[in-house]
Amino acid sequence: MSEQKKGRFLTVEGTEGVGKSTNIEFLCNLLRERGIEVVLTREPGGTPFAEELRELLLTPREEQISQDAELLLMFAARAQHIAHVIRPALERGAWVISDRFTDATFAYQGGGRGVDLHEIEILEKLVQKELAPELTLLLDLDVEVGLRRASARSAPDRFEQEKKAFFERVRTAYLQRAANDPQRFAIIDASQTLDLVQQQIAESVTRFLEQPV
Repeated sequence: MSEQKKGRFLTVEGTEGVGKSTNIEFLCNLLRERGIEVVLTREPGGTPFAEELRELLLTPREEQISQDAELLLMFAARAQHIAHVIRPALERGAWVISDRFTDATFAYQGGGRGVDLHEIEILEKLVQKELAPELTLLLDLDVEVGLRRASARSAPDRFEQEKKAFFERVRTAYLQRAANDPQRFAIIDASQTLDLVQQQIAESVTRFLEQPV
């Protein structure tokens, strides 16, 4: 009896308005066309309990949420997500595509809020153990353009209400993480036409598939 082949874990990251939803759909279809079982999920969220935490985190409110509370809620949702969605899917051989993961915490809470990166690393190790994405597609776009796109899409959530400078710090943090881990990250220029963006995604995924496991 052959050993069950473990699934692969891919993530898609980016600031507001970069086109994650459209391009994640393209990515999932690309993999399914190759006969791969795909589990699409998101963060914060992915399970009923984690989605409730997402609602707490994203809903605008008068009470200011402390940075520690925000960080811990992010990782509480992530712990539930990993236990009930990500690990079970990977163990049965499915590929998991997550709309954001821990890179977003380093970017938003670390870069945007100024939370000590060492604190995030401690929680990352506690919650994820050895789990990490194998490929991360970072959709990169000028912040002003992204915010304009996002504002045309829907009413702003608690994060989207932040100032432009916050998102500039988030973008810088994302690009720094990509520079520090070039083998895992593929930076996708999201300012191009949709066809060209998806061509970049397809090329990145093809290179990934060709790598020895």
